[in-house]
Amino acid sequence: QVQLVESGGGLVQAGGSLRLSCAASGNVFSFNIMGWYRQAPGKQRESVASISSGGITDYANSVKDRFTISKDNANNTVSLQMNSLKPEDTAVYYCRLVSAGIIYWGKGTLVTVSS
Repeated sequence: QVQLVESGGGLVQAGGSLRLSCAASGNVFSFNIMGWYRQAPGKQRESVASISSGGITDYANSVKDRFTISKDNANNTVSLQMNSLKPEDTAVYYCRLVSAGIIYWGKGTLVTVSS
């Protein structure tokens, strides 16, 4: 059983920063991919950023040069540093883990960016 617990959401003004963290516990394979998705009201869930256990990263075009994803393999944690936040970044952010071909999701954390 794998559990993901997110933290770090909140309210911030446009141009501000937030840092999200996600900790995975349970039977997590050493080779895995962790990442963040988000879902804004009335929109589909979309990928924001991901990072493999080997350190390969991928970002959505909308967040490149503003967001940075990082991973601590020893502790199975992933973080998302979000800078220069925009109102359109407002969404529920979900942590995602792919381990041994199984996809796990966190419950989500709300990020609200005011203009």
